Amino acid sequence: MTTDIPRPTGVQSLARAFGVLESLAELGGEAGLSELAAATGLAPGTIHRLVRTLVDLGYLRQLPSRRYTLGPKLVGLGETAAHQFGRWAQPVLAELVAQIGETANLALLDGDQAVYVAQVPSPHSMRMFTEIGRRVPVHCTGVGKALLSALPAAESAAIVARTGLPAVTPTTITDPAAFAAEIAEAHVRGYVLDEGEQETGVRCVAAPVVGPGAGDNRAAVSVSGPTSRMDDATITRIAPLVVAAGRRLGALLATA
Repeated sequence: MTTDIPRPTGVQSLARAFGVLESLAELGGEAGLSELAAATGLAPGTIHRLVRTLVDLGYLRQLPSRRYTLGPKLVGLGETAAHQFGRWAQPVLAELVAQIGETANLALLDGDQAVYVAQVPSPHSMRMFTEIGRRVPVHCTGVGKALLSALPAAESAAIVARTGLPAVTPTTITDPAAFAAEIAEAHVRGYVLDEGEQETGVRCVAAPVVGPGAGDNRAAVSVSGPTSRMDDATITRIAPLVVAAGRRLGALLATA
C-alpha cells in the first residue's frame, strides 16, 4: 500500500523549491535527481518537476552529465544580499577599527568558501586590504576558521573533507588532527587566530557572528594586520573586542 503524496499548494511548492536549492548547496553544489530526492525526502516525480522549473528560471543548471548545479541567476541575488548585509554591518566594523586600529572585515559562508562582504580599513598607511566579494578557503583564513567553529561538528568536518587542507603558506595547518583540534579550541574560546596561514606576515583574529539573531546568517568578523603590530600582547587585548563585535552583530540581526 502506498501513501499518496499531497499535491503542493503555492506556498508549499515555494518551500520545497528553496529546500531543493539548500539541499543542493549542502551536497557541495552538484547532485543528481536521486540524491536530491534522498536529501529532501520528496518523491522523484516532485523533485523532477521542481528541478525543471528551477532550471527554466535560471536558478539551477543541468550539466552534460545530467546532474544539476546551482545556476547563474543565484549569483546576482547573492551578491546583492551580501552587499546589503555588509552595509548594515559597517558601523560595527568602524567601531572595531576605532578601538583596535587595524582593518576589520565581515565574511559570510557561501558553499565551502568564505566571501568577504564588508570592510573598514585601518588608518595606518601599511594596512591589510581585501576586495569585497573575494572568495577565500575556509581552512587557512581567520574568517573561514571562525565560520567552521560555529557550525555543527559534522558539517564542519564535511566541508573540510571536500576542500582538503592544501598548504598556502609555510604556516598553513595541513594535518587533519591538528586542524580539528584548532577548530574545537576556537569553538570553546570564541575566537580563532590566523597565523600567516593565508598570507605570510599577516596575523588575524576572527570570531563568528553569534546570538539570537544570527540564525542561518553564517558570518564571521575579523581584524587583521601586519605581525609587526599584531604581537601576542595585542592579540590578547583585541580578541575580546572581536568576540564582542560578533555578538553585537548577532544581537543587531535580531532587531533588524
